[in-house]
Amino acid sequence: MREKPYYSIRTSKNPLSGSIDLPMLIKLFKTIYAYFDNEGYFQQDLGFECVDAGFIPGTLGHDLEGVLLLELRKNNLYPITKQIDNYTEDDLFDIIEFLHDHCSKPITRNYHSWNECGWHCETFEQEPGQKEFREKVNRILRIYKEGYELSSKGEILVLADTGLEALLEASLPPVDPDNIEARIDAARQKFRRYRSSLDERRDAIRDLADVLEFLRPKLKGVITSKDEDDLFNIANNFGIRHHNERQKVNYDKPIWYSWLFYYYLATIHAVLRLIAKAQLTSQND
Repeated sequence: MREKPYYSIRTSKNPLSGSIDLPMLIKLFKTIYAYFDNEGYFQQDLGFECVDAGFIPGTLGHDLEGVLLLELRKNNLYPITKQIDNYTEDDLFDIIEFLHDHCSKPITRNYHSWNECGWHCETFEQEPGQKEFREKVNRILRIYKEGYELSSKGEILVLADTGLEALLEASLPPVDPDNIEARIDAARQKFRRYRSSLDERRDAIRDLADVLEFLRPKLKGVITSKDEDDLFNIANNFGIRHHNERQKVNYDKPIWYSWLFYYYLATIHAVLRLIAKAQLTSQND
């Protein structure tokens, strides 16, 4: 697949070279949905129509509208091809996540040619199907408004700030996976979740500060006491971890929360590497 955009987009001469709006996102998604639907990627769970046998249900049964009502707490989302032009942004994102959960790549299938019925699929693999779905959907989500992506867990997340994508994906040294890696992963998900509130973002920053607090006893051997104090003064003085009259609270939270989140994430990466290096040196002595 071509990595660089074509000429008019690359040179910003195309009126759609910037971000796209919801009607355009829906238009593009309809093409993606039609491809996966025609190829049988949703048949295992959602079933399919046969010109001879009628509707053949998948694992979710006959009442798909009822399933969507139960899972998404919404009416009038199904059939997708008939309802999608009326979707709100929330509706579309809900459907994308739902389809990701129920997307499986057909492994064995037969083409029913009578009246161009289409593919009848028999065996499936979910992980490859979901991966292909994410790859195609993310091409359009990344150019929608400020940019989104469908994660491997099937959640639509806000894209990382430009230039900081690698920091979110960077692996962590295996110092203490249960107390560190799992907490950092939860904080990343919380901060980047679609329409996360300022309180949720502050909680994500607090979670990262708590990871540093957990690492504090191990920091004494790798950084100076002054540097150690500076790490925690930032969270304490910006109303992240405690609440008192000395704290700074009158600041532009959306901007500063983003800075604090990436600052702490980068600091944890650096600290963990220093700790891992010190542990390796100690083992070799």
